[in-house]
Amino acid sequence: MSNQAPNPPSERVSVDQFHPKCMARVPHTEVARARFPAVDAHNHLPPQPDLHRLIDVIDECNVAVFVDLSGGSGDHLRRKVDLLKGSYPDRFAVFYVPQFERASEPGFGEREANAIAQAARDGAQGVKVFKSLGLTIRNADGSLLRVDDERLDPVWQAAGEAGLPVLIHVADPWAFFQPLDEANERYAELIRHPDWHFHGGDFPSLWELLEARDRVVEKHPRTTFIGAHVGSEVEDLDRASRLLDRCPNYYVDMSARVPELGRQPRRARRFFLDHQDRILFGTDGWPDSSLYRSYFRFLETDDECFEYLGFPINGCWLISALALPDEVLQKVYSANARIIPGIAPMAPRTKNTNER
Repeated sequence: MSNQAPNPPSERVSVDQFHPKCMARVPHTEVARARFPAVDAHNHLPPQPDLHRLIDVIDECNVAVFVDLSGGSGDHLRRKVDLLKGSYPDRFAVFYVPQFERASEPGFGEREANAIAQAARDGAQGVKVFKSLGLTIRNADGSLLRVDDERLDPVWQAAGEAGLPVLIHVADPWAFFQPLDEANERYAELIRHPDWHFHGGDFPSLWELLEARDRVVEKHPRTTFIGAHVGSEVEDLDRASRLLDRCPNYYVDMSARVPELGRQPRRARRFFLDHQDRILFGTDGWPDSSLYRSYFRFLETDDECFEYLGFPINGCWLISALALPDEVLQKVYSANARIIPGIAPMAPRTKNTNER
């Protein structure tokens, strides 16, 4: 028998075309509906969504409340509130978006504080801060507007006074702040999306962004903050835990971080158990049944060694599920949302309505 090596492939596959298939034969558990009624606390809708289709999807998946973080401001916010809550008053929450681009204008703080109070009267149930704060929004002199700039203090204070939680997205996956080289675990993703790479130039470091966010949360204990995407700290859950331990006004959502959580399932499960009162369910993805079911499988089953939804865009690793106990699932899916100002009146009770 010849020991000659097999012929190499006729065409080499580039890194962004590499899509390995796992050879492990392991159980695949289908979870059609959340075990308990859920609040999707992190999502976005376009100005004119297909509401009937969306309601069909969330009803099918046992999602009781859908939080739209893209409410905007002024007339846009009022139209969004009228559209969503006029049609389905108990199914949607809409968040206001501050106009940080105007921070260099005289009177910004007072004007924005008044706008938040008005947004609450118009039906907004929270405030959304996009990652552009700290990364791309600039002052009049061209410098980047810092997350902890004192001119923004009236925003955080006004949100607390109005009883609106602040869902704040600061930073991004840690690899986005590393050199784009052979060691970057998100290399394939970043060459597809070079605008997601925040290394070099006058971008702040990852640590500067996270520490600025921490200072804001600590400085405003009467305002409830929700750190988007596990507070952009899923790569170091010990660090995420420390801010949760220090600040009872701080929560995190789990949106768009199943791949990163699932590659460290034992540590992630401990994180969910340790902070079961402070984690919110959310997806940050176009709502369809396959998206929701991928989250339910991750949270509820003990499946292991499977591809996350969208594999391998975030990285060539497989994930394992958390098999959270019912008392923790109840809290993550919706009970914790009942603690959050603004969302609390809408959050469903946690009776198991799943007939699986």
